[in-house]
This record gives sequence, C-alpha cells and structure tokens, in this order.
Amino acid sequence: MFQDGKAEEAMNFYTSLIEDSAITNIIRYGANQAGDEGTVMQATFTLKGQEFMCIDSNVKHQFTFTPSFSIYAVCHTEEEIDALYEKLKEDRQALMPLGDYGFSKKFGWVNDRYGVSWQLNLV
Repeated sequence: MFQDGKAEEAMNFYTSLIEDSAITNIIRYGANQAGDEGTVMQATFTLKGQEFMCIDSNVKHQFTFTPSFSIYAVCHTEEEIDALYEKLKEDRQALMPLGDYGFSKKFGWVNDRYGVSWQLNLV
C-alpha cells in the first residue's frame, strides 16, 4: 500500500488495533536515494498472520485507494467489531454503518484515516 510519508504511522496504527499483528521489516531511504531520507522505502507487516507491504512513495500519484478493494476482517465478539469499527472510523467515512444487513448479523464498511477501506464482519 502506498502512503505519502505516513507508512510507518499507518503500520503502527493497524498493528495496534488487531491482535497477533506486527511490523516485521522496515527498510528506510538513506541519503542520496530516491525518497526522503528516513522514510519507508519498503516495509512489511502482518495482521493476524496476513502479510502486507507498505511504502512511502516518492512519486506523487493522481490516485488514492478505492473502496472496491478492502481489507476484510472477521470479528468474533460484539466488543471486537464495535471497537475496531470505532477506531477505524474516527472522523472518516462510513460506507455502511454497523448493522444487520441480512447476509451478516453485524457488518460494517469504513474508509480509515489513511484511505484504506475495511469491511468488518461479526461471525
């Protein structure tokens, strides 16, 4: 996932929200490299064992994330889904507020502060 100078912040946020998650590797831009020195050239993190890659792109793109691609998170308790939804939604857009939509007893869809779309499902 591309981030504009906020890759490490985003990874720290995500790994703080979900159990069994960690930043597993960070390679930073050094002096005289293509990106801003100290920013994330390439990093990996896991969320419940699923690996993701994150970078601070040194190229400014004309696009951002699209909600047509989402991280789908399975939650096992009401407390888990409610807490995760609220933290991800803070001052952001809820595409589908938490509710019973017939296909799930509790489902929510939200774009987080970093532009990433999350679909949360209580099982």
